Amino acid sequence: MTEVLPLVTVAIVGRPNVGKSTLFNRLVGKRLALVDDMPGVTRDRREGEGHLGDLTFRIVDTAGLEDAAGGSLEARMRAQTEAAITASDVVLFMIDVRAGVTADDERFAALTRKTGRPVILLANKAEGKIGATAAAEAYSLGLGDPLPISSEHGEGLGDLYDALVPFFPEPGDEDEEPEDGPDAPLRIAVVGRPNAGKSTLVNRLVGDERMLTGPEAGITRDSVSVDLEWRGHRIRLVDTAGLRKKARVVEKLEKLSVADAIRAIKFAEVVVLLLDATIPFEKQDLSIADLVAREGRALVIGLNKWDLIEERGPALAAARERLDRLLPQVKGCELTAMAGETGEGVDRLMASVVRAHEVWNRRVSTAALNRWLEDAISRHPPPAVAGKRIKLRYATQAKARPPSFVVFGTRTNELPTSYTRYLVNGLRESFDLPGAPIRVAFRSAENPYDKKK
Repeated sequence: MTEVLPLVTVAIVGRPNVGKSTLFNRLVGKRLALVDDMPGVTRDRREGEGHLGDLTFRIVDTAGLEDAAGGSLEARMRAQTEAAITASDVVLFMIDVRAGVTADDERFAALTRKTGRPVILLANKAEGKIGATAAAEAYSLGLGDPLPISSEHGEGLGDLYDALVPFFPEPGDEDEEPEDGPDAPLRIAVVGRPNAGKSTLVNRLVGDERMLTGPEAGITRDSVSVDLEWRGHRIRLVDTAGLRKKARVVEKLEKLSVADAIRAIKFAEVVVLLLDATIPFEKQDLSIADLVAREGRALVIGLNKWDLIEERGPALAAARERLDRLLPQVKGCELTAMAGETGEGVDRLMASVVRAHEVWNRRVSTAALNRWLEDAISRHPPPAVAGKRIKLRYATQAKARPPSFVVFGTRTNELPTSYTRYLVNGLRESFDLPGAPIRVAFRSAENPYDKKK
């Protein structure tokens, strides 16, 4: 077994100009590595202390892997990179999804596999729908499930955190429960607009005036974490600063507070979005919910200050209708009426959190998935494009947290967005995935006769 180092060593490798130094700078929190569009800027191994959530590690930026021989500069750079891989505890193998999987990616993926080091495959530059779909091509490298990320924009770091956690030993006594096992605490972030009652809710759950509260908006500035237990579930709860519209955030301190709240969302498993029941579903509420969905976190909505509502029945029905209409990307999301000040509905809110977490972790068998796909296609076949039929052959679940699926077929890049929505809605209804942000990527199967032609 590899000797346990004081700090886990993580090496970032890949061919030139895929974004390794950009990720390195983001993880160390400083612009230590030069970044430029010109390939080959990084030549030496550069080390720093990386931080991701509560993880601290030694991060190594490496020169781009190039196919070179002899005593050339490129060959010496490659030797430095290979040495970094050998000395690491885990390797982050990065590709550029915009460029697709290249021959160099395939060659160096094989080289990395031969070292025997654990590998996490990062599909970089995967901003937006196109990038996330293109990431599915990386399965051909044989390095496991690709993690779509954006080093430049900081997207996908929550998934990278989850992938890295198993490689970190638990500090302290060996008898302590591991934080990455089935008994690890459920990570919950409480978010919302200023004065939505976030700190009041946290205090109610903790049973103490742990957070400073008051009628003034914006009292909370830092994201503060507290541990508690609820009905046998270990909880790590993070109270965050109120999130206002971006145009209104001008002071440096508030900008830092907002960045801290967004970071808490990225590292949470379930996000509780608190709405003021007297003025619910403001534009900013919808923006926050959309951010949570894009980050792939489980979402639960709490209608807070419910004690101020008189016509409760009609108000709750109207809220549920607006939720499904305004946030179709999390259709069926848990909605709970509650009041943090009095404690009304708080237990129901936590029960919703536990249910949402279970859905977020749900897996579907490949056999059941392909029976569903066959039925979905028979009821509503994919449309023809330029007179040619799009064929969907089979599907598999790539991962959970959130439920993510890959559908294989021909001409899948021409599939319209409306048909993707049809498949997502079908998955949600057929496999009981209410509220979960569902990811569906498409991959075109190669035609073995093309080359012969």
